[in-house]
Amino acid sequence: MTTQHLSIGNPSGADASVILAARMPEIADLLRLERRGDLPAFRPGDTVRVHVRVVEGNRERPQMFEGVVLEVKKPNMFDGCFRVRRVTHGVGVERTFMFQSPRVEKVEVTRHGAVRRAKLYYLRGLTGKAARIKERGSRRGGQGQSSTMGGRREARSSA
Repeated sequence: MTTQHLSIGNPSGADASVILAARMPEIADLLRLERRGDLPAFRPGDTVRVHVRVVEGNRERPQMFEGVVLEVKKPNMFDGCFRVRRVTHGVGVERTFMFQSPRVEKVEVTRHGAVRRAKLYYLRGLTGKAARIKERGSRRGGQGQSSTMGGRREARSSA
């Protein structure tokens, strides 16, 4: 195994970030780091409300960011993250949150969306009604509907 040395005189630090990114899973395994257990399970297409601690000057305050989850990267790893998009006053805003960030206080899932993609980047080009996502498990027969008997109702017997 060869070892790579970091040069102190490197002004960009690009080599250092590549080496640290390659070593991150090994470091997490050594320290036995795991994903936070207090965050709920969510998928792309879900609408979530993220409670974040925002630092303004010398004070902190809570702030909520509610939007659609565009992607979830490495959900079970220590260095995983998720991206949330919302449209406010006609301007789309996307924020990326780390699962392990101490700034993320909690995440609430408000709607479960039914989508067939892992990355929902196509939502960036859609506006208005075209950007809506069906709800998973709704009674309208959307995708993800779990039903018994192939959607047919069971006949009741009047005994």
